[in-house]
Amino acid sequence: MDYLAGLNPQQRAAVENTQGPVMIVAGAGSGKTRVITYRVAHLIQKGVDPFNILVLTFTNKASKDMRERISKVVGGEAKNIWMGTFHSVFAKILRVEAEKIGYPSNFTIYDTDDSKSLIRTILKEMQLDDKLYAANIVFNRISSAKNNLVSATEYLENDQIQAEDIGNKRPLLGLIYETYAKRCYKAGAMDFDDLLFKTNVLLKNHPDVLNKYQQKFRYLMVDEYQDTNFSQYTIVKKLAAAYQNICVVGDDAQSIYAFRGANIQNILNFERDYPDLKVYKLEQNYRSTQNIVEVANSIIANNKNQLEKNVFSDNEKGDRIKVSRAFTDNEEGKLVAEAIVQDRLNKGLAHKDFAILYRTNAQSRAMEEALRKLNVPYKIYGGLSFYQRKEVKDLIAYFRLTFNPADEEAIKRVINYPRRGLGDTTVEKISAAADQHDTTMWQVICHPQQYVQGRIANQLNDFAVMIQSFAAESKKLDAYDTALYIAQHSGILKELHIDDSVEGRSRYENIQELLNGIKEFAEREDIEDRSLAIFMQDIALLTNDDRQNDKDADTVSLMTIHSAKGLEFKNVFVVGLEENLFPSQMSLTSRTDLEEERRLFYVAITRAEKKLTLTYATSRYRWGTLTSCEPSRFINEINPSYLELEVVKPARSSFGENSFDNERKSWTQQRESVGKPKITSPASSAAIIRPKTTSILPKAHIPTAGFTPNAANEFQNGMDVEHEKFGFGKIVNLEGMLPDVKATVFFQGLGNKQLLLKFAKLRIVK
Repeated sequence: MDYLAGLNPQQRAAVENTQGPVMIVAGAGSGKTRVITYRVAHLIQKGVDPFNILVLTFTNKASKDMRERISKVVGGEAKNIWMGTFHSVFAKILRVEAEKIGYPSNFTIYDTDDSKSLIRTILKEMQLDDKLYAANIVFNRISSAKNNLVSATEYLENDQIQAEDIGNKRPLLGLIYETYAKRCYKAGAMDFDDLLFKTNVLLKNHPDVLNKYQQKFRYLMVDEYQDTNFSQYTIVKKLAAAYQNICVVGDDAQSIYAFRGANIQNILNFERDYPDLKVYKLEQNYRSTQNIVEVANSIIANNKNQLEKNVFSDNEKGDRIKVSRAFTDNEEGKLVAEAIVQDRLNKGLAHKDFAILYRTNAQSRAMEEALRKLNVPYKIYGGLSFYQRKEVKDLIAYFRLTFNPADEEAIKRVINYPRRGLGDTTVEKISAAADQHDTTMWQVICHPQQYVQGRIANQLNDFAVMIQSFAAESKKLDAYDTALYIAQHSGILKELHIDDSVEGRSRYENIQELLNGIKEFAEREDIEDRSLAIFMQDIALLTNDDRQNDKDADTVSLMTIHSAKGLEFKNVFVVGLEENLFPSQMSLTSRTDLEEERRLFYVAITRAEKKLTLTYATSRYRWGTLTSCEPSRFINEINPSYLELEVVKPARSSFGENSFDNERKSWTQQRESVGKPKITSPASSAAIIRPKTTSILPKAHIPTAGFTPNAANEFQNGMDVEHEKFGFGKIVNLEGMLPDVKATVFFQGLGNKQLLLKFAKLRIVK
């Protein structure tokens, strides 16, 4: 039982209390992962069968790390725990139970690209405007509906949803959703949201299946519970209903994923679901200095809707938090790069000890340019992942067809790659024939003479025979040999090998790297099934965090704050702390949204171990226009006693020599006069209820009755205007000559948009 000796009293109590509902409120850096892993190990040490334990996480990496830690305590039994992401665990269950809801056990999992490709096909068939019905908008609408457990049928039958779509001028969204769902079903495919949506359908419609898994999972643990959406919440509640041995772990102060459906009320109101709940608060931060922890506390204290806790640190007091002001975003990048170089020289740090965090990806440009000029190596996280590269997706599409030839998105991707005379026209004929005869594209390809004539029939037959040969070989070969056979006989390896350009060599090397990864998988001894089909399931369920690699390389890390959650660095720069950037313009009209932005800032601050620097610029280019910027309200919310102001003087300044010194003096006086921040208690919150279906997307602007656009020659700078789609705004700049005058208009919640007045259809607001 040595593992208990290293826990503080609160951690130990949370580990040892294994019966009934438990909530562990884990502040940033409080040893959350240690508590989860030791709690699972403690269950096993007490005699609980590991097959009866379910642990749900949000990344495969988190699951892997936990399992490794548990195995150090309990040994090989750790392999028998049901542990993984929501999507991977319930995909595994659906493979077993799929036939009960009409799916094959070898169903394909569509990624976002597959889903959007299918949506674009549907839009084209329905002859809809792909600007009004943009694939991204349609995809997000369907995703939000599924996460709120609204089926296509319910969507079409809900008058409020239909009225909302009509107001958004997209009245056919429900029909697109219905068609999309039918196409996925016909193709034997589920998208990511379906893995949870269909699990809910399974548990709701099949009480015997629900009872089976309630008896199996007698102990449930959910990590990052504040990030769960309604669909996840419902599954967990159903599974825990029989024994109520449920433990959720999370921090409401780090709930930052509302944009993808996370509902902070799930953790805030957990006690309403379980009145006998025991709550354990992990409040000691082991990661950061006292100053960093106090700054984080002073920020999050401004949120009204939160759980009460008092995070503290016994680490060194540490440096004050530096706030650096630059004249432009380029100077901001320069000051950050120079600070990294100086700290490395003065303190003997490595590049990997530094991270630059920003609110939006576009902010990386100025940082990258400055780092390159000083020869500072860096890596951007959150870019194109390995498995999203074209050549990798092409070969994986062949793998998918091998195991599920009904997969229409895979068919469309590779039927003519490498080229075999089966272009877009042929694909359209195949798709039309399949729809006309109520069958699948694969059936048309397998029996082409029944649907098409001439040369094309022979080529389709050859393609079908090739895919069938892949399926036959996969039953005889392991994952690597199957993959190599497909890569060779599909023609992909030859196609890429003969391309001796730099790009061609890179694509060929990526295929080799994919095959290397499959070889490594095929030689693993910790899993029983090492087939290519299982490898395909694993990579289909990778999360963004799992796709990052080479994190031990000695490079400065650049990433959005959302990507940084769960990570920690000795030195952190949070850049772009300006109003309308951070907090985002989109968050300023709602307390709920603003509080989420503040939680995002809290997450950024608590990534830092030793040193934290906050920076902002007084001007920044947006849409090609140099715009004045104000410091973020978040800076003003920090207790000044923890701050140190640094102003970077521009080479040429019209502000006067003394203005910067005066600002620094003002900050110093504030710092000396203000005491410690207060910790606020949480406000009461509403009970957990099923989210209203009308809130799946924000409401679009509904034009004023009798909306009539003004002529282009009637507009002037500073005028208040109305746009049919973007709503009310103000003209901030006019440029050009009639009839080609271009207006820059600031719209609340959307920012600046550039419009040609002769096409813009703007109305002057009197």
